[in-house]
Amino acid sequence: MTEPLNPRRPKRGTWTPQPETLALLRVSGNTINGFGEATPRQPSPFFWHPPDKHPWGDLQLLARKTSRTCPGSAEAFQRAYAYPELITVAETRNESSPQELAEAAKSFGLDHEADDIGIAVMNPLYVFEGYKIDHPWVIVLALAHNYERLREVPSDETNGVGVCDVGDQYARGTRSSYTLANWIRSQGYHADPYPGPMASALLLIPPAIAAGLGELGKHGSLISPRFGSGVRLAGVTTNMPLVPTGPARFGADEFCATCQVCTQACPPGAITPEKQMVRGVERWYVNFDKCIPYFAEAASCGICIAECPWTRPSVRPKLHASMARRIGKQ
Repeated sequence: MTEPLNPRRPKRGTWTPQPETLALLRVSGNTINGFGEATPRQPSPFFWHPPDKHPWGDLQLLARKTSRTCPGSAEAFQRAYAYPELITVAETRNESSPQELAEAAKSFGLDHEADDIGIAVMNPLYVFEGYKIDHPWVIVLALAHNYERLREVPSDETNGVGVCDVGDQYARGTRSSYTLANWIRSQGYHADPYPGPMASALLLIPPAIAAGLGELGKHGSLISPRFGSGVRLAGVTTNMPLVPTGPARFGADEFCATCQVCTQACPPGAITPEKQMVRGVERWYVNFDKCIPYFAEAASCGICIAECPWTRPSVRPKLHASMARRIGKQ
């Protein structure tokens, strides 16, 4: 049976941004993001960074204002800014092996709200231009959405269920990343947390992929083998000696090549059907200039990750089985 269309979602191709919203898109985000560039480079700061680091401060304020008009969202996002103070690094170090420390860190994180954890070697391309991270390791935490709540997106002043779940997961990411950073500090090593929703020095999706938490989806977000696209990420960087968990291929990339679900569900038509060259890498890319105006007007949207077939708990096991057969033949 076909599920009824969410009345808050305009059909693809029927939506146009308000003139005052479009006026706030003063420069192309595609250019700043490195669309069409053949040479690898660090990413430039963009949406959700401090407004003095990108040209869309007013548009960012509009997106925040719109989302906060939804019932319960202000309180949900406020919890994302509540976190424990970072403790002083202990003078005595835990001298366990890197493998033992990695296992202990993952176990601690999973016991403190994270739903999945991966570890990757730090890469300078994970750091936004103008920022600096000296730590050699990055731990990425995945926080799973509640699917039944997520599928209510986009939110508005009549229904805030979807965007509240977004705020709730960012709040969990804040608590879990700060708690893990403090545990690492208690073991005698430096550690810094990098949660959302505001962005900072650390790009999260590339190290999440490197750490085996998922693959990049056509919608530009991570597709987790455990939770589909319904995840938020947080990070912790550290000098604690660790062991990487390694990337995982389970067929999401191949699936996206033929799936059109998120492409057709996107009201502004921002999701392109083919991979593009972005900062020297051919990958899936979402048209910033089409996406962000709708995102700003529709309380942070989220339609693409909610509609992704991998996000549906009843569908995900079948996709795993199907893609295992397909990629196993290659």
